[in-house]
Amino acid sequence: MSPSESDRSLLGRILTFLRERLIEPILTAKRFVYLCCVFVPVFLAAPMLLVGQPEEKYGGDKWGAVWWYGFLTSQMQRAGPTFIKLAQWAASRADLFPALLCERMGALHSRGKAHSLSHTKKVIQEVFQRPFEEVFEEFDEIPIGTGAIAQVYRATLKQDLIPPSHLTPKRQGKRKPVLPPALRNEPIPSVPTASVAIKVLHPHVTKMINRDLSIMAFFANVITLFPGMQWLSLPEEVAVFGQMMHEQLDLRIEAENLATFEKNFETRKLPVTFPRPLKIWSTKDLLVEEFENALPLELFLKNGGGPYNDTLAEVGLDAFLNMLLLDNFVHSDLHPGNIMIKFTRRPGPTLEMEKSWTSILKRISGTVPGVVDIPASPPPTVTPDDIVNDLRILSGEPEKWRAALQRVHEQGWLPEIVFVDAGLVTTLNTVNRKNFLDLFRAVAEFDGYRAGVLMVERCRTPELAIDVETFALRMQHIVLNVKRKTFSLGQIKISDILTEVLKAVRKHHVKMEGDFVNTVISILLLEGIGRQLDPDLDLFKSALPILRQLGRQMSTQETMTQLPSGDVGAFLKLWVWMEARELASAAFVNADDLVKYDWLTPAI
Repeated sequence: MSPSESDRSLLGRILTFLRERLIEPILTAKRFVYLCCVFVPVFLAAPMLLVGQPEEKYGGDKWGAVWWYGFLTSQMQRAGPTFIKLAQWAASRADLFPALLCERMGALHSRGKAHSLSHTKKVIQEVFQRPFEEVFEEFDEIPIGTGAIAQVYRATLKQDLIPPSHLTPKRQGKRKPVLPPALRNEPIPSVPTASVAIKVLHPHVTKMINRDLSIMAFFANVITLFPGMQWLSLPEEVAVFGQMMHEQLDLRIEAENLATFEKNFETRKLPVTFPRPLKIWSTKDLLVEEFENALPLELFLKNGGGPYNDTLAEVGLDAFLNMLLLDNFVHSDLHPGNIMIKFTRRPGPTLEMEKSWTSILKRISGTVPGVVDIPASPPPTVTPDDIVNDLRILSGEPEKWRAALQRVHEQGWLPEIVFVDAGLVTTLNTVNRKNFLDLFRAVAEFDGYRAGVLMVERCRTPELAIDVETFALRMQHIVLNVKRKTFSLGQIKISDILTEVLKAVRKHHVKMEGDFVNTVISILLLEGIGRQLDPDLDLFKSALPILRQLGRQMSTQETMTQLPSGDVGAFLKLWVWMEARELASAAFVNADDLVKYDWLTPAI
């Protein structure tokens, strides 16, 4: 090593030491003081939780508690991106926090302060290794979205930067279909273009989040020292939250998730798609993905989906059940802002097909050329982007919006669901998957007591659970309420059942794993969205074809050896009961009598 290299190495070590041992602690202390100024008033206002009487309109909470929830939420918004994400994460833990507090926190939006265009250009030039002007044909300098961690731009890449594999059609699968889409009655697969979305991390966001996590870990350990707080296991929850934040700070993980989702759905007939990432240009700080010109589902919930209500509800739920039951790879941030809708035309007959059918008909009828003619379909003059742009203009006028949707439907356009922002996914391990399936099956078999006992036995801290017998009886009461209402589970809100389960879990300190609760919350949200579009939506009925497909997969010896034995038993029992229910629903007019007399409750 030369003297100059030695000097540089020594200087680097000194700078690293000063940064880690002096500068960073000072900045963390400064951040700590700021957070104290933000949250000390919240702690001082905590006695408001006891003010007032429990009111039914507040879900049993007191009006003072409702005020305090709003105050806490507003202060978390002020505290910055880490605490906004913390609030959104806490909103998914209805097993730990009151339902109204979860609702308030879930309403927080990740509106961050936009960073400068110069930072965006710097990151892009470092990734592409060429001047910014030589990367894009077009680049919209105004961000289309700015979140707590990153912001997104729309651009058009130069052709020489797009790999040919990026421009192949979606949902093709490994086998080439024998029939064209027109005869299979499937929507034409979408094909990505050079139009891309560019997501860039905010500068210094990683350092600030790491400081916040250090402060959170300190307070979590302090709070755990108080009596009765051990069951929350806050240090573990902070560690889980920190892992979630670090996953979102590496945009390569989102690129991999998007590629996995597309692979999982490539052979399915569902009109569901995901933005295709360009992994060759995606790094820790930059994500380049296909731009999807689509409308957020929240516009359809607000203005109505018109003729597409039932389709959107069924396709969305089917997609989620495929993720949950078949793939065990679930999008963990499913809210109406991350579910987009675009349109694809139902395929018409091609000119070659028309000529073939004309020739066949002429031979059969014995007509001379020209007598039997099938009119050619006119070339489409309206593009999917035109439809989306027109509907976006009408988003503030519900009546015109629904009228436009009716016209689009009459023209033969089909909706296609786009899932975006896939930075967070849930994969259930064997224990959590079995816990979920047992709970799912308990609702179907009306065996709530056993499910309650199993939930306590399999929770993280069974020794800290309060009054296990009462908890099991409460679970039995919840499930029996389902049985008394009706056999047609389509008339039962699964979200109501799971909400009551989470209340019981919170009251009796039954600490469930985060992945398990995230899955339950996703069902609550998806079913709520689906019911808003289609009040007759039946989650169990939608699950049946997917259970049948899983049964076919499990029939092979190879798959049977890959699946844990507990999963096999839980799936098979649930499948058998669902088939019995479907058969009874088709064969009997009054299915309520079957439940009343226990004619179809299987003893398996």
